[in-house]
Amino acid sequence: MSPLATCPLCSAEGGTVLWRGPAFRVVLADEPEWPGFCRVIWNAHVAEFSDLAPAERVVVMQGVAATEAALRALLSPDKLNLASLGNVVPHLHWHVIPRWRDDSRFPAPIWAPAQRVAPPRALPAAFAVALARELERSLGSNRDAVHPMR
Repeated sequence: MSPLATCPLCSAEGGTVLWRGPAFRVVLADEPEWPGFCRVIWNAHVAEFSDLAPAERVVVMQGVAATEAALRALLSPDKLNLASLGNVVPHLHWHVIPRWRDDSRFPAPIWAPAQRVAPPRALPAAFAVALARELERSLGSNRDAVHPMR
């Protein structure tokens, strides 16, 4: 079986698509403990950042920066974590994760053992729409852009 057939980021979106361009997409992950957790996913199947041409690296990092800025503007987290691991899913993607000092693992990474019970934190009902609009403002409109709940 080909890697493309078994790759979860090639065979599925990886979350609710908020913005899509020719090179990458931005999705809101289904991570209830981590409200606002987004992924910036390179559309083509590559495993490493260094697999990209220098100009492509700039493009994907613009997506990461735009996602971070939009999350800061909408959620005002205490910190934003950026991570590109790929140990479990070797398809280039960046995690953009809002963090709060009172979350269950802060200041450790979200994958560390919990240190406390976190207070509940829910996203506003129209959060995905607002985030999609912020991304369009930063990254531009695209005929493939997805407008959730519009």
